[in-house]
Amino acid sequence: MTANDRERMRVFYDELGEGEWARFEASPRGRVAYEVHRQFLDRFVKPGDHVLEVGAGPGRFTIDLARLGATVDVTDFSPVQLELHRQHVGSTPAEGAVRSREILDICDTSRYDDNDYDVVLAYGGPLSYAFEEAADALTGLLRVTKPDGFVVGSVMSWLGSWRFFLRGAIEDMKAVGEDAIDLMLTTGDLRHSQTSHVCQMYRARDVANLVAACGGEVVAMSASNWASLSDTDVLEEIEANPDRWARFIRHEINACAEPGALDGGTHLLFAARKP
Repeated sequence: MTANDRERMRVFYDELGEGEWARFEASPRGRVAYEVHRQFLDRFVKPGDHVLEVGAGPGRFTIDLARLGATVDVTDFSPVQLELHRQHVGSTPAEGAVRSREILDICDTSRYDDNDYDVVLAYGGPLSYAFEEAADALTGLLRVTKPDGFVVGSVMSWLGSWRFFLRGAIEDMKAVGEDAIDLMLTTGDLRHSQTSHVCQMYRARDVANLVAACGGEVVAMSASNWASLSDTDVLEEIEANPDRWARFIRHEINACAEPGALDGGTHLLFAARKP
């Protein structure tokens, strides 16, 4: 990960601003993805846990961590997102769970002691921005996690994103050429494409291999979406009936955890235990 990569991502999230808060609200797909993330997180955080939140953005999951009874050290590499976090969380009861807010690059957790946190949360794909330093970054997250604690995170999904953003991939191909798109689709590295949102995308087996290489143990994985990636009009119809929506969410969460569906969403969620 070069200094240019870091700056490019920082600028992207600074300019995204409130869009990062809105992305889980803007569509039925986003609302399903939020429920998948939230209920996945519920499995690994208990009252009294001390959590390091990496890439906290404007604070949507900080509020969930507070609801679960955790205390949180909040970090992000975008100063704009960290200020939005102060605005969104600061006026809610969840602010009482926030111990600190700091700028942090996921590739450098040296300021924290070994075995300091019960859980490290890295939702929003911050590991996808570490590129070649992903193993060092995840090793650092595991280092600061207590034995038998968890690193819970998400990365951008290679295959699910290709399927969902196929139209955009075709437009990129027109701009950068088919050879560049071939490289993107064989490496998962979006730096080969024209998009401003560059990141490293992963398959489920890549996540499992990365966690194992860093000394962790994958205990759960999930796609962010399965059936909810398409047919927005159908999702809106389902959502209009609260009982039907609750049933759909339950089935969708179960589907997202199936081995054959792990690569089917735009993001991959994982929980890694520190031995």
